[in-house]
Amino acid sequence: MEFLNCNPPSSGKYSAVKYRTEGALLNRQRSILITGSGSGIGAAIAQRLAGTDVGIVLHARENQQGCEQVAEKVMVAGGDAVISLGDLSDPNIAEGLVQRAVDHFGGLDVLIANAGFPEPKLFGTLDRSDLDRCYKVITAGFFHMATAAIPYLNQSSAGRVVAISTLNAHVFRGDYPVYPASASAKAGLEALARSLAIQLGPSGITVNVVAPGVIYANPEVVKTFFTEEELENIALKIPLRRLGRAEEVASVVGFLVSPEASYLTGQIIHVNGGIN
Repeated sequence: MEFLNCNPPSSGKYSAVKYRTEGALLNRQRSILITGSGSGIGAAIAQRLAGTDVGIVLHARENQQGCEQVAEKVMVAGGDAVISLGDLSDPNIAEGLVQRAVDHFGGLDVLIANAGFPEPKLFGTLDRSDLDRCYKVITAGFFHMATAAIPYLNQSSAGRVVAISTLNAHVFRGDYPVYPASASAKAGLEALARSLAIQLGPSGITVNVVAPGVIYANPEVVKTFFTEEELENIALKIPLRRLGRAEEVASVVGFLVSPEASYLTGQIIHVNGGIN
């Protein structure tokens, strides 16, 4: 029986493609930047990826205390962490986060764009400034970070980009909350990420999107948008009949930045209990 040899060719027709050795050892810590990592999904991702020889830049707009708590857990797991606060609507902040990773950990191997916020206003109460705010933080923030990160991802032995989107960019129906501004900004984020996957593919860098559903990660925040009754009604619409956990999103991100996901790129992965 003959088997197809799927190993990357070292010469011949496809030799122009730059293949990467996923198991290649770095002469430094694995450098990871996670935005919006002071709480919720971002914090869970940081804890999931923490370990020996891992350095993580934790970011929040102003949640210093949350980032410090996450940093302690990262260090308990054997990793290193630095904290950087700032508003991603400022391009200098977005680009500066990448430079912070490079300055502290010698490069950047993994970019995880998790920062964002739900904007529940509907047409009639939603104004242009609300729309612009969502786009500046979510869409343009990712654009500026990714642009700054490309040279360093190209130097990495296994560059990874993961953008965190939302179910609200995909589900539009009368029995589910609609967030026009933040959903459209996340849809733009998805388009940028998938375009970047095509551009960086020849360099062996993978770019994927994770779109969580309703995640009960931070009860105080969730309850500012939903009553207990509304949460129960939403759970009943989900095939798994429950809300998600931040750790369940983090485990998917952990896979996407691992060597096992080296042939997975340009995808939107839904973590929502089957609601879409």
